[in-house]
Amino acid sequence: MAKKSSDIVAMRIDTAAARESLSLTFGWGAFALLVMGFIAFIFMNDSAVGRTFFLLPLIHDKFLQVLQRFVFVNIFVFVVAEILVLVWGLVVALARMMPGPAGRPIRALATLYCDIFRGLPAIVTLYLIGFGIPTSGLPEIIIPWVYGLFADTSGMSVQQLRDLSRIDVVWWCILALTLTYGAYVAEVYRAGIESIHWSQVSAARSLGLSYLQTMRYVVVPQAVRRVVAPLLNDFIGLQKDTALVQILGLVDAFNNSRGIAANAFNLSAVTIVAILFVLVTIPQARVVDHLVERDNQRMKAGG
Repeated sequence: MAKKSSDIVAMRIDTAAARESLSLTFGWGAFALLVMGFIAFIFMNDSAVGRTFFLLPLIHDKFLQVLQRFVFVNIFVFVVAEILVLVWGLVVALARMMPGPAGRPIRALATLYCDIFRGLPAIVTLYLIGFGIPTSGLPEIIIPWVYGLFADTSGMSVQQLRDLSRIDVVWWCILALTLTYGAYVAEVYRAGIESIHWSQVSAARSLGLSYLQTMRYVVVPQAVRRVVAPLLNDFIGLQKDTALVQILGLVDAFNNSRGIAANAFNLSAVTIVAILFVLVTIPQARVVDHLVERDNQRMKAGG
């Protein structure tokens, strides 16, 4: 009887091992099929597909040129906009959660802002701000006035004041992306703040802290820890949307590669841009995975 029982246990162990081997074989088989399919795609039509997207001499010649535009335009826009979005999104989130009847108009304004800019496609916002504000003449009114608060402009000619009012198009791009992603990030912050138990707010208020002090010292630090992963997801989207700035005529990596592709009748330069975006995005995605995994483990441990 004991021998029969041990045979059943051994058989179950062998079955589980066989299933594990089958799953492993199926997974690697699917991976190999995808790789072989990609290689076959490159060599299709007498390698014409490969030459269209991966012409190595062209990639070698233009890589540094495209990389330079990627770093000095796309990465610059991304980093500056990301810093501004972090601050602006928190301001909007706090405005949207302003307590009491007195805060109702501020809440309404913050809600309206989030609804509008989350509904607008980023490319439309870029177009409206990048072309609309400069042609409206607002910079020629506001900037000399602000400059006049700190320096004497009475001796400046009209042309000098106009030159002073000119803002580089890259800053309009940063403003448009900040307004667009500020609306998304504000909602992420709000979700984090609302996840903090109300008793902590009550305890802080009972100790004499004001609403803003409660947010500053008790709620926001905890909320930010909980929303780091969603924030990084939004920033991955922001980083990819920096390619949209070419609509305003800014020569970023994508715009530059389009010119190269038009001259060479080949898309390999655009492939360089795709590779650069993927190389920058993958580490961010892995950080998000790590943070999500760490958060799951902490929740399982009851932390």
